[in-house]
Amino acid sequence: MKIILKLEEVAMAAIAIYFLSIYNLGLSSWVWIVLFFTPDISMLGYLLNTQTGAITYNLFHHKAIALLIAATGYYLHNDVVTAIGILLFAHASFDRIWGYGLKYSDNFKNTHLGSLEK
Repeated sequence: MKIILKLEEVAMAAIAIYFLSIYNLGLSSWVWIVLFFTPDISMLGYLLNTQTGAITYNLFHHKAIALLIAATGYYLHNDVVTAIGILLFAHASFDRIWGYGLKYSDNFKNTHLGSLEK
């Protein structure tokens, strides 16, 4: 079953990357590769404490928030906001392929997908 869930995340990431190719804002591919990993800056919240870290991490890795941002951008005809939402969604799916789910406030390694300690 775990493989099926990973394949589902691969499909979602691939579809999101496809949509990013449509809403590429005229930026080159190497810029998008760098931007793809920018949501991980949210881990800096862990420098304060685990609760703040979990909140900031989850804010940037929650798919519903990403879809809300993308839909808002699409509704307002704002390609930059649409691209940000799509990028957040693609990144969240990519992280979940590797087992990095939304964080609980007790420990970075405790996620909604299970523990990262293996």
